[in-house]
Amino acid sequence: MSDGPAILLTNDDGIDAPGIATLRTELTALGDVTVVAPDANQSGVGRTRSHTARIREHPWGYRLSGTPADCVAYGLRGLETDFDVVVSGVNNGPNAGNYVVGRSGTVGAGIEAAFLGTPALAISAYHSTDFFLSPPEEYDFARPARIAARLVSRALESGVYDDVDLLNVNAPVDAPSPPVILTEPYHDYGQHVEPADPETLDEGEIDADGGELAADEQIVHLHDRTWPGVVGWENPFPPTDEHRERYPVGTDRRAMVDASVSVSPLAVTHASPDSAALAEVVETIDVE
Repeated sequence: MSDGPAILLTNDDGIDAPGIATLRTELTALGDVTVVAPDANQSGVGRTRSHTARIREHPWGYRLSGTPADCVAYGLRGLETDFDVVVSGVNNGPNAGNYVVGRSGTVGAGIEAAFLGTPALAISAYHSTDFFLSPPEEYDFARPARIAARLVSRALESGVYDDVDLLNVNAPVDAPSPPVILTEPYHDYGQHVEPADPETLDEGEIDADGGELAADEQIVHLHDRTWPGVVGWENPFPPTDEHRERYPVGTDRRAMVDASVSVSPLAVTHASPDSAALAEVVETIDVE
């Protein structure tokens, strides 16, 4: 047994993804690492939970037929180890911006950990020019993995988790000596809705059961505007004056424009804001 922390490692790209393998190597130098990760890619599921999951042993720990949050739930409540921290990643692609963070399976694992009383760190990787790491096998996840291991170690030693539930980190794979910036998720989201032509859709997109549209039904496309101004798969955060003006210093997206490491401390308790107006409404509600 190591003298270091007991670490539960998971991800949302699946247990066979290159990012988690690289991160495991770095974390084993820090403490005892147990992997509980999804069988297959679970990107974009947030902290969705399942009622049942199939568990199989793996040389690193366990592979699970469920979501990242399922993996964390099983690791923290289904195993006998008392874990000191949960680490999720390295994710193939960044999780930056308030809306993206909320739907990320990588971050969702950390949120599940925090609700179960265990501190967590979610680490995601991006390329300052290519942005999306595709195919991931052609990129080196070593730098984000090293950064994550160092942050975990320092955060545990310094008492960071006395005040913070989860650290969400985005690190470049290509910048040789990127600065590390304290950030907050940028609040930027839109939704575009437009009618869809049923003739251009697959049968499964029209109806999960293969049924036909009724006369009073229609299909609509719902497009998340998570990367404003982006067409296709281009880099949404190029190092331009336009993007530096759009994203203020101190936000995770500005850090990515500057090819930096973004470290955002998050609280996941859904704390209620004080509202004098709401207090007055509650006091005056007539239930008769």
